[in-house]
Amino acid sequence: MSTHARPLAVWLAAATDSQLSALFEARGVRPDSSWSDFFDAAEHLLDPASIERMLPRLTLQEATALRLAVDRTATSAADGDEDLVIDEGDRADTTAALVAVALLRPDGTAYPPIVDAVMARDLPPTPHPDPTTSSSEIAEAHAAERAFTSVAALADLLMLAREAPLALLTSGTLAAGEKRRLGDAGLPVDIMDALVMLAEDAALVTTTHRQLRLTSTGENWLRLAALERWTRLSEAFRVALPDGLRTSAGGWLPVPLWEHQHPWDPSWHERCAALRSRARLLGLIADDDSEPTWAVPIREGRRVEVAALQRLLPDEVDRIFLQNDLSAIAPGPLAPALDVRLRGIASRESAAQASSYRFTAESISHAIASGETASSILDFLGQLSLTGIPQPLEYLVMQTAQRHGLVRVFADPETERTRVTSQDSTLLDAMGVDQALRPLGLSRDASGLTSRVARDTVYWALTDARYPATIVGADGQPQIIDRNPAPSTGDTTPQSYDALIARLRAHQGPDADAAWLDRELEAAVRTKAVLLVAVGMPDGSTRELLLEATGLGGGRLRGRDRAADVERTLPVRSILSARVFDPSPTPPTTSSP
Repeated sequence: MSTHARPLAVWLAAATDSQLSALFEARGVRPDSSWSDFFDAAEHLLDPASIERMLPRLTLQEATALRLAVDRTATSAADGDEDLVIDEGDRADTTAALVAVALLRPDGTAYPPIVDAVMARDLPPTPHPDPTTSSSEIAEAHAAERAFTSVAALADLLMLAREAPLALLTSGTLAAGEKRRLGDAGLPVDIMDALVMLAEDAALVTTTHRQLRLTSTGENWLRLAALERWTRLSEAFRVALPDGLRTSAGGWLPVPLWEHQHPWDPSWHERCAALRSRARLLGLIADDDSEPTWAVPIREGRRVEVAALQRLLPDEVDRIFLQNDLSAIAPGPLAPALDVRLRGIASRESAAQASSYRFTAESISHAIASGETASSILDFLGQLSLTGIPQPLEYLVMQTAQRHGLVRVFADPETERTRVTSQDSTLLDAMGVDQALRPLGLSRDASGLTSRVARDTVYWALTDARYPATIVGADGQPQIIDRNPAPSTGDTTPQSYDALIARLRAHQGPDADAAWLDRELEAAVRTKAVLLVAVGMPDGSTRELLLEATGLGGGRLRGRDRAADVERTLPVRSILSARVFDPSPTPPTTSSP
């Protein structure tokens, strides 16, 4: 066992539960770790592999402070390299942060394993980039257009995830099949993965079982005005930035400084490029890396101001033209809340500042299955239309509503099977022989069809096959169910280290020195190490023995006395100290019994 771990084990034992939880989370410790005491914890935290996982997470300021502490520890010099000096006002806070994650001792010196790991790494010189420049009118116009396009594309992405979860690869990016689906819908596939990251920052989506699903927060975001959508994304982007890019005021460092902020992270160059790409999609960075007016308060940590951006965005409209060919045209960007509801009734055919929509029997049926009625649809379209409701569209809505519910799906409480009934026997016959429904195992009887498959599964299979099905509850009334209910963003439970900390404290004895001695002796026996043991004699004197440890048990240490060449058994309670023997030209002498 490394003797370097003992001071850290003592510090860990004296730390509060909240300090330990913060430390374990920062170091990526698993809550189910098998540590039995604080000595195990200290050994793990000073293990080279654990240190190598932690160093890439350090910011430039933390890495600089740690390198300075390491240099001073290694050389015992008062001054470090000039390039490594950081502001005195920040040094104390940074040192405290490094102590809190067990990279420095409380006195500001480095643990020997940390020294070895840090000395093997180079630290680049302090960067001095050019100051951030303000964007020109043309650059701002392009940045505003990109922000508007990105927000609209993300809304389209969320609408698709609302219909059905999007498949992800193990890397977290969208699967190729999903990207083809997005491309077919007219979305810019090349920025979809970046938009997904922005959505995750704002908790608009969540990932479960390698599927991207819309959350309740995302459902609400879809109904916000375009500027409010952009504001939520920009604020979430700022909050989600890595610590190395954040300022004490709550903003971020000038963008030219970003690439220097995690000097020991080999993946930082790629991560930084991805962050800059997301900032550019939001219009927070212009094409020439200049800064638009609306990005300044966000970077400075102040409240978002949208007036400058609003002047460059097209005005939203709240009216559409309904046409006899069952299509609708919006003469500008339709207000998001209206667009979301309209797209629940009609399918959108083109997306631009003037979007077009088309009504079909399937789209109307889908709306009714989601809770709309013929009356609610016609009332909504009547309020929205500048041209009234064409007769073909009114006829389509009424006819589809009449057909809806012609097929009833419910669970039989007696047989626990799913039943499908209808007044139209032709429909029942068609469903019974429909090859697309074979997996349901539908069997015909006098009153309809039965299946061993669950009720909801049967219902959605019939709906997908374009049968006018509805679910009926136990009370005989139609029910509205959501095929892909949005999970709540508050469902995730943060990991807790309470059980681990309780186990460590349960093995925390009142005598840390005795506990440490036991650990040293156990480690020496395992490795058959040679120990220089100081033994307290009955007369109060101290005697040193050079023992090759061979066994430990019953409160006694067994070993071969190297000087006397005899086997000895020593009571552990009489051992004052023990350390691994470091051979020297003149070995220590021991007296024989």
